[in-house]
Amino acid sequence: MSRVLLINGSPHKAGCTYTALREVADTLEKNGVATEIYHIGVKPIAGCIACGHCDTAGACAFDDGVNEIAARLDQFDGIVVGSPVYYAGPAGQLCAFLDRLFYSAGGKMAGKLAAAVVSCRRGGSTAAFDRLNKYFTISRMCVVGSQYWNQVHGYTPDDVRRDGEGLQTMRTLGQNMAWLLRCIEAGRAAGVAPPVPEPRISTNFHSVQE
Repeated sequence: MSRVLLINGSPHKAGCTYTALREVADTLEKNGVATEIYHIGVKPIAGCIACGHCDTAGACAFDDGVNEIAARLDQFDGIVVGSPVYYAGPAGQLCAFLDRLFYSAGGKMAGKLAAAVVSCRRGGSTAAFDRLNKYFTISRMCVVGSQYWNQVHGYTPDDVRRDGEGLQTMRTLGQNMAWLLRCIEAGRAAGVAPPVPEPRISTNFHSVQE
């Protein structure tokens, strides 16, 4: 059975972001996909300090939920990241979490399905949505779309539950992700191999002194 991890990046465990993620999770489960919602919590989350520890030790120097999720990534076929919108961007603690997770364990992300979900009272949703998608597209993940940008609107969970279009967008996202997971399973059973990446080329830009 396919499994999808949904990361709740809101400080509120059962708030607006959770309400949106729950709609996605319920749809996935109705389509035979197992889900797990992980709440990053309210404790301070350190940002990446570029120490290089993960390059040698295989884990982040800060031993917290980042390492917990990184060690379990092979259990999941897809990842959905949810965030409230703060000043037209994702929550700061979530960005710190994702910076370290994707840098220390980005190699485990390739080939997984991915989607971002944002929750806002009124504005700033598309900028936050764009920021989250950049984690996926730099990591060779396959981004799943819906019928609209993946956003819900409301100040409270009850407000979100009244956002008919937003919740339908979440359900469509879940249906699309479940369908693509079945397509991947069918391709794997038929012997379709995943793409083999080229050796990495890194170009560092600098000014040339005459």
